[in-house]
Amino acid sequence: MKQIEAAILRTVLYANIFSFPLTVEEIHHFLIDEQPASLETIRNALQESAALQRWLRYERGYVLYGEQLDLIDVRLAHEAASEQLWGVALRYGRWLARLPFVRMVALTGALAMRNATSGDDDLDYLVIVTPGRVWLARAFTIVLVRLARLWGVTVCPNYIVAENNLIQTDENIFVAHEVVQALPLYGHGLYQQMRAANEWTRTYLPNADTPFYRTEDYWPGWGWRQAKRLGEFLFGGWLGNQLEQWEYRRKLQRFAPEMQTPHSAARLDETQVKGHFNDHGHPALRRYYEQLSACGLSDDDD
Repeated sequence: MKQIEAAILRTVLYANIFSFPLTVEEIHHFLIDEQPASLETIRNALQESAALQRWLRYERGYVLYGEQLDLIDVRLAHEAASEQLWGVALRYGRWLARLPFVRMVALTGALAMRNATSGDDDLDYLVIVTPGRVWLARAFTIVLVRLARLWGVTVCPNYIVAENNLIQTDENIFVAHEVVQALPLYGHGLYQQMRAANEWTRTYLPNADTPFYRTEDYWPGWGWRQAKRLGEFLFGGWLGNQLEQWEYRRKLQRFAPEMQTPHSAARLDETQVKGHFNDHGHPALRRYYEQLSACGLSDDDD
């Protein structure tokens, strides 16, 4: 199998883990390879490659693995659910942006790929905050989480990180995908810094230099900016330092048992709150490698 054929097959197989048939444009953007390739090259390979036609089907504008044609209807249903959730996700992303010490908000998870399973799916966010105020900023987000719950909305700011700790140390295709599919809603400049700090993702996804979906950079109005500055003034000095350390110690003790579970990928320290206590990364990678093997592609090809 040629390099571009193997790259296309890997890309479709990875999406298949999430029951997500891809458009040709999505295959191009999220191509799993060491080198970038043009959209025309990918179109030609899909049309002309006998090797790819053995494994892949092209139906109703989607490329999928095997004969799972029902996944197209599943994807269309998920797109409808995602459309229903999108406005809600933007609204709560803006509320997060208004909180003290928050410098960037990005939508992550299934909704970022338009793959929400229902209209009441969780809203996952990556939040970047001022150094030294990770745990205090998290406390502010939890207030928002509980208020949103009163309206039947599940807001999950499950990854809060200081802006001086942007490098992802786990370098694999799952983490690379999570980074490049994140959609910045606030703080686009800091988003670019995060992408630059994780240049290693290009060794997995060389075409994904920018988000697949365009999002506007939210800027809080004058009143919200003043309220945010006031909050940062009140909690920016000695009082804020004491509250930060108290919250850090309290939550570290609270979450200690959950961090010992077999599938935990949580990381809790003074620069990050990564609350992935039931990590999806390891199971996803295992299924991905199983599919690679079934198609005659070794782990070394990834």
